[in-house]
Amino acid sequence: MSNELTWVVGGQQGEGIDTTGEILASALNRLGYYIYGYRTFGSRIKGGHTNYRIRIAQRPVYGIAPQIDVLIAFDQDSINRLAGEMAPGGVVVFNGKGGRGKLPPGVEGVRLIEVPMLDLARELGNPIMKNMVGVGVSAALLGLAPEDIEPIIDERFAGKGGKLVEANKTALRRGYDAALQALGEADGHLHLAPADGRRRYLMTGDEAAAFGALVAGCRLVAAYPITPASEIMHWLVKKLPQYGGVVVQSEDEIAAISTVIGAGYAGVRALTSTSGPGFSLMQEALGYAGMIEAPCVIVNVQRAGPSTGMPTKHEQSDLFEMVMGSHGDLPRIVLAPVTIEDCFYGAVDAFNLADRYQTPVILALDLALGLAKQTVEGIDFERVRIDRGAVALPDDLNWEGGDFKRYRFTDTGISPRSLPGMPGGLHLATGLEHDETGHITEDRGNRVRMMQKRLRKFTQVDGVEAVRYEGPEQPEVLLVGWGASYGALREAREILTERGVATGHAHIRLLAPFPVGPVAELLARARHVFVAENNAQGQLAALMRQHIDSADKARLRTVNKYDGTLFLPAEIVEPVLAAVSPMAASAKEVG
Repeated sequence: MSNELTWVVGGQQGEGIDTTGEILASALNRLGYYIYGYRTFGSRIKGGHTNYRIRIAQRPVYGIAPQIDVLIAFDQDSINRLAGEMAPGGVVVFNGKGGRGKLPPGVEGVRLIEVPMLDLARELGNPIMKNMVGVGVSAALLGLAPEDIEPIIDERFAGKGGKLVEANKTALRRGYDAALQALGEADGHLHLAPADGRRRYLMTGDEAAAFGALVAGCRLVAAYPITPASEIMHWLVKKLPQYGGVVVQSEDEIAAISTVIGAGYAGVRALTSTSGPGFSLMQEALGYAGMIEAPCVIVNVQRAGPSTGMPTKHEQSDLFEMVMGSHGDLPRIVLAPVTIEDCFYGAVDAFNLADRYQTPVILALDLALGLAKQTVEGIDFERVRIDRGAVALPDDLNWEGGDFKRYRFTDTGISPRSLPGMPGGLHLATGLEHDETGHITEDRGNRVRMMQKRLRKFTQVDGVEAVRYEGPEQPEVLLVGWGASYGALREAREILTERGVATGHAHIRLLAPFPVGPVAELLARARHVFVAENNAQGQLAALMRQHIDSADKARLRTVNKYDGTLFLPAEIVEPVLAAVSPMAASAKEVG
């Protein structure tokens, strides 16, 4: 029996491949297995290869595995693309009969069996149900029973009538029986060891961030649909109206962020969600929010750029834009959740920070973090605190002999803000430079004091996790990353530790203002530092070099991947060993 394996279904877009993966992932999660599900899909609605990959384990998993144990291939193209990733002893199930499926040359130790999944679905009167036949085949391979899957079918198709529910259950059992007949009794090694049966959440990072926004008190969402961020709006359009909230599909991203800034100015917690091209359009308005010190939250789910780039592929190349985008000296806060679970807490943090520091806050997700589906142990609602920041009190509003000083100079740089309708709270909110009351001025002394006031707010951002560290107190090697690389870096650390290299792993959660102190302390402990990120320029590494001492810069190396796919642990382990092992061997010779 297996404690962990990877299952993949592949076929053409528009044929229900995602549904196949979603149903199996939900059933396995319901049984108590830990799941990491990842979709590979193209930038079109129908046609072209797509696959859904599920890593199934007895322990929490945070990323994909390097090999596939079970492949359900609805076409030969899927075999051609994925067979090279098959683990020894793996099984490929081809949709056909009569020896039509072929393994590519050089693929050995893999069993190919044929099950006429499409023909079985046609016999039931609906070719699309070949996907449910495929779920039945998968259940037989993994040692599950049809009864383990059927409750998910009941729930998923409940609103479409009893006939469709029963037809899908029949397709499930047809696939299950056909697989048993084709397999014989030779493949019990793929059967999953029993799970613990505990109920846990199964969600994407987009869903977790949307959930966190709802719990944090967000009551307005204005956004324009864009891959891979649209799911945030889709989730909230179903939930937010139940809590007195509103979702607006704006005509473009400029209108979306402008709406959110207006809501924040009025005291309503609001967000917009977008990806790289949309975030570029928001840059001028981002500057306006910073100038009038209005809270707003932008969730940027990154994808491969520049320009339209590869809209459905993973990348982490918007860091420069998120940290430094927009004209002028514009301080802002950029948070990068570490895991899908952390997307929930990151959203709560984002709203609290936006109100407390009266600033734009960017929640930096990436495609893998946003769209991967993962088992989440639970949400600790006791951790949720609502901080609305410095809102003006009557004593603040009743200024003797003058207007309300909305932008009053303070030691912290944070001024109590009035909300529309507060007696005595009238002020100007202009994008031009202004004095304490908001009146326009180009006085040089005021300009310097007002700029220093805005910058002073970000001298130290409190109350948020800046860096997450795992590993020994004095590591030989320090791995550094951000976003969805967490899973690969976590496993790379485990592998390097097993090979005798004391390894630590730092994941940076607060990208702006950059947490110089905590990062410098971690760097000082390690002999070698490797920064792994999914972009070509090494943007996090460049940000680190901007803030760290020259002695630390010399020890900093980069590991970059920008082909649209996730890191595998080996892609981090190999360059580390190549760099560190010769040094270690040389040191031993000298000793």
